[in-house]
Amino acid sequence: MDAKIQEFVSSKRIAVVGVSRTEQKMGNGIYKELKLRGYEVFGVNPHLETIDGDKCYPSLAELAGKVDAVVICVPSQQAALVLRDAAAAGIKKVWLQQGSQSLETAKVAKEAGISPVEGKCILMYAGEVKSIHAFHRFFAKLFGQY
Repeated sequence: MDAKIQEFVSSKRIAVVGVSRTEQKMGNGIYKELKLRGYEVFGVNPHLETIDGDKCYPSLAELAGKVDAVVICVPSQQAALVLRDAAAAGIKKVWLQQGSQSLETAKVAKEAGISPVEGKCILMYAGEVKSIHAFHRFFAKLFGQY
């Protein structure tokens, strides 16, 4: 596992930007699964008050100093703004979930001095892997991509 990924998954308090009212959304799955794997997880969505009975935060600014890292699960058009918010909140460990990265996010990350994890699913690396992710991890290791 690469050092940047190892550093990220060693974080204990992680914000997930992109939780929603739609149960099937990736942000919700990541939020729930990280909680099950023992992380202290904070949902971020300006339109929700709670997620699974937990307080949901309107922005990363409200979590400044309370989280070690952030997983961004929003469309690439919104992800650049979230990266700026992360930098302003002092959050340097960033995971851009697939679909969140773009040329603009790469530019913003570079300007902010953030080197995000990109093109990989957090659920393949953060703790015990279940279901389809176990299958993916096996092949990633087999082909030296883990």
